[in-house]
Amino acid sequence: MVKLDPVTPCDGLLPVAHGEVSLRELTPASITSVAPLSGAEKAVSTALKKAIGAGLPDVGRAVTGKTGEVLWTGQGQYFVLDGKVPKLKAAVTDQSDAWACVALEGGGATDVMTRLCPLDFGAMDEGDVARSMVGHMMAVIVRRSDGYDLMVFRSMAGTLVHELSTIMRSVAAQAALKG
Repeated sequence: MVKLDPVTPCDGLLPVAHGEVSLRELTPASITSVAPLSGAEKAVSTALKKAIGAGLPDVGRAVTGKTGEVLWTGQGQYFVLDGKVPKLKAAVTDQSDAWACVALEGGGATDVMTRLCPLDFGAMDEGDVARSMVGHMMAVIVRRSDGYDLMVFRSMAGTLVHELSTIMRSVAAQAALKG
């Protein structure tokens, strides 16, 4: 009998660090996509608030509850991270194995992101969420106090790590030349 061992999307690729910036894998216990049915947004938000302590966030935001976090991921679409999702008036799908999640942290994290993504990172506050390109990959980007969390399709994990590591090295080299 063959025994399969589960591996994370970035298994063997992370962590990496260059200069002041580090990249590590995040492994949420669950990622659940929630798309409320037409007219059910308020009921879905109330049910989530009771279940995990966080309802549906405003557009472009994330909210953290006692047992999970809810991210806006597009028009009428949300991800519930780590929370047990109750029965909802929504299209609900388990996305846990579909995404690679990483944390880009440190003093040069914004410099790295600026080189790969067409967003105004100076305008992003902690808890802001954007859906944009990172290199040529579609990503969900969450601004954190110490950097950014990025989510890309699992099949793009190696490419994401490669792209970020390359730019991290460049940012570190430029900082070393200045210092």
